[in-house]
Amino acid sequence: MRRILPLLSSNHAGGRSALTCRYRCGDACFHEVPNTSANEYAGDVIAATLSRRSMMRTAAVVTVATAAGGAVIAQNAPSAQAAAVPAAGDARHGGPGGGAADGARGLRFSPVEPNTADKVTVPAGYTQNVVIRWGEPILRGAPAFDADRQTAKAQAGQFGYNNDFLSLLPLREHGRQVLVANHEYTDEVLMFKGYDAANPTREQVEIAWAAHGLSVVVVQEERKSGRLTPVSRHWLNRRLTATSEFRLTGPAAGSALLRTSADPTGTKVLGTLNNCAGGTTPWGTTLHGEENFNQYFANGTSATDKRYGLTTGATERKWERFDKRFDAAQEPNESHRFGWVVELDPYDPDSTPRKRTALGRFKHEAAQPRLTRDGRPVVYMGDDERFDYFYKFVSSKRMKKGDSRAAREHNLTLLDEGTLYVAKLTGDSPQDVDGTGKLPNDGEFDGSGVWIPLATGDVSHVPGMTAEEVYVFTRLAGDKVGATKMDRPEDVEPSPRTGRVYVALTNNTDRGKAGKPGADEANPRNLNKHGQILELAEHWDDPSADGFAWRLFLVAGDPEDPATYFAGYPKETVSPISCPDNVAFDPHGNLWISTDGAQLGSHDGLFGVATTGERRGELKQFLTVPKGAETCGPIIQDRRVLVAVQHPGEVDGATVEKPASEWPDGPGRLVRPSVVAVYRKDGRDIGV
Repeated sequence: MRRILPLLSSNHAGGRSALTCRYRCGDACFHEVPNTSANEYAGDVIAATLSRRSMMRTAAVVTVATAAGGAVIAQNAPSAQAAAVPAAGDARHGGPGGGAADGARGLRFSPVEPNTADKVTVPAGYTQNVVIRWGEPILRGAPAFDADRQTAKAQAGQFGYNNDFLSLLPLREHGRQVLVANHEYTDEVLMFKGYDAANPTREQVEIAWAAHGLSVVVVQEERKSGRLTPVSRHWLNRRLTATSEFRLTGPAAGSALLRTSADPTGTKVLGTLNNCAGGTTPWGTTLHGEENFNQYFANGTSATDKRYGLTTGATERKWERFDKRFDAAQEPNESHRFGWVVELDPYDPDSTPRKRTALGRFKHEAAQPRLTRDGRPVVYMGDDERFDYFYKFVSSKRMKKGDSRAAREHNLTLLDEGTLYVAKLTGDSPQDVDGTGKLPNDGEFDGSGVWIPLATGDVSHVPGMTAEEVYVFTRLAGDKVGATKMDRPEDVEPSPRTGRVYVALTNNTDRGKAGKPGADEANPRNLNKHGQILELAEHWDDPSADGFAWRLFLVAGDPEDPATYFAGYPKETVSPISCPDNVAFDPHGNLWISTDGAQLGSHDGLFGVATTGERRGELKQFLTVPKGAETCGPIIQDRRVLVAVQHPGEVDGATVEKPASEWPDGPGRLVRPSVVAVYRKDGRDIGV
């Protein structure tokens, strides 16, 4: 029997504690929504010419680049509808009312019940191990973690804090892979005994700088299970922090908008901040989205903010006291150097990571590329803010295959040249949308869309803005061309099997409030606290195509709530889900969804859902995370599932002295964000 727990008590939107909102995003939901645009677009005639019939033609062909090496597969679909809802799968896999009762292949496990246990709860027959914790040494010379004697120098050689996005890349060493992790933000009150938020010390601030950023660490697989352990001090292991050197590249690099007193060239940046989700490229690099960067910069004004929500007074962490670059009054352009997609080469520990200005500047949740038939990367990106937009970038260059030096150097330029677009969506049945989540009379939330070009290289497509302004103030460009205001578009993932793109829309409790946009077919519920997942099909064999078809794949919440939808699958057998955040695919083509801020009384978790066949829409919960934690960075391989357990114990009133969680090491030990691997006890593949 499915068990729905009482709603968690929280005064904060999205179900998060005040502590989470304070440190992760600077209380973004308690500030006025940055997007106050009317979104009137003079080019509506363009959208008007893209009829529903032309939208269906845009999905006639989809091509898929595999993650392993960019091999291309073609699938023909007669229409956008066929692309969005494929034919039923192999009958041997069963379906509603018949066949095997244990789920689609890859999802054959007993669902975890909703719960509030202070641990990682996994299905029967599965076990787990903590792969790596905050503070574990990964570089040569780094000491073992000692919370009472932590230093900035030590932290710079140790695994960072609040792990989010994860990527595993192959390594030509037996049983080893390269793990790359984002470290989104720091919880100083959970890191330092006796922390005084009004008067942090320089050492505490410098430790926090070193705990931000990225980690690269080689991991070793245990042959008889899916267990992973870090290989400390491997030559590929690396830490990038808030003071490491990064390069600005692409069309806005060197712009006057990016120059500071410390960097008059506008091409050299110290640090990367608030790295949330990301992506893995077919050419073997990783992408990292800088999200809530605004909260680190003090004394913002209307002149320095430009719609990004900069703090008007002192910041929470008070970094501006120790480095003037975090004071917008002294360095008005420094914040412009954050909010980008960062590309890292994990195989070259001496390389300088690059911030790709051609992909635009906003609160990047993620950036996941795929290849067109002729080998050009297409990158999909969400801007994680209430009423902000969904973007894509199409490169003008083709990827070169192989791992020669020439090929790798060429491929490291792919994301510097191309066209940046923003999405405008139109519903098929706007007259049937009343804000309650009731399905339209045609039985689906669906419609057509157009990609509106913003800039190509040095050419702006937005009236009144230069190309440099489009890249640096991308949100303003989206406002001017009338992009569709979405319910916090977060992670975006193209299916490696079908080419359809899935967008996690986490929630938006401001939808439909007085003076705020009301429901539309892509965002069909007012006061939306549970979120939805958008499925998009486009003719991406031709990346210049400006149209796509879309539909809502899931409308999240309690399945007993009539305002929920699971791709048409019978709701009495699915797991409840709330606030989808990160998404990933398994080897069988199932979509896996991690949640952030679930509003159904249970802790956050990880869920798998079939996207094709008779079981399309059947959603099952695979795990839950400890008290106060968020599920991040899912990776689903044949034999294991990895998740980043972020901010465990991040509950109002919690401190080092009064912890709210005992995870991962039990009573009397410091609560530590960690990466967890889950695998079957019998050593077989996941979910088969």
